[in-house]
Amino acid sequence: MTVVLLLLSIPLASCGVSEPAPDPESLAILETTYGQIVIEFFAQDAPKHTANFQELAREGFYSGTRFHRVVKSAKDYIAIQGGDPNTISGDPRTWGQGQPGQKTVPAEFSKTLKHVRGIVSAARKSNDINSATSQFFICSSPSPQWDGQYSIFGRVVEGMNIVDSIARAPVFPNTDKPLDPVVVSRVYLVKRSEWKPGGNSAGQ
Repeated sequence: MTVVLLLLSIPLASCGVSEPAPDPESLAILETTYGQIVIEFFAQDAPKHTANFQELAREGFYSGTRFHRVVKSAKDYIAIQGGDPNTISGDPRTWGQGQPGQKTVPAEFSKTLKHVRGIVSAARKSNDINSATSQFFICSSPSPQWDGQYSIFGRVVEGMNIVDSIARAPVFPNTDKPLDPVVVSRVYLVKRSEWKPGGNSAGQ
């Protein structure tokens, strides 16, 4: 079974704005209606994707977005996808398409990082490896077919039970959209030294 994690084919243009340097000491805290997910970044392996996600988090971009897609096979739960601004108030038919004018991030494929359980990777259009924007997916099971095809920029360090719950959520018939909305109330950054596992930390 071949599954493509993509942005649907709406042209997305780069704004031509330089992104800030990534912060390798920051973690991202995703607060969702299912619970909290904590992500560490691979800033050395994917500096552009790390900087892009961190910048969007600081701007409050992800607040109100949804995990709009759960990828399943007949035998396994594979991944969950989120980060599309259209999921805040847009027509569900546009979820996954992104918005024109979003800044794109060039591919940063790793020869060493693999799409194992817990990996966070950038979604993109199927026909353009340099089309990643704000959307991302989290692997709930190993998916080696995506190695060298999608840019890995992080890993879940706490909350894989939440990822699993989202991945197992019932979906609307004949779709991959969760029946129960999985809303991201906010994403914020904390310094690794200030993070309290199993608890809340004050964010940037």
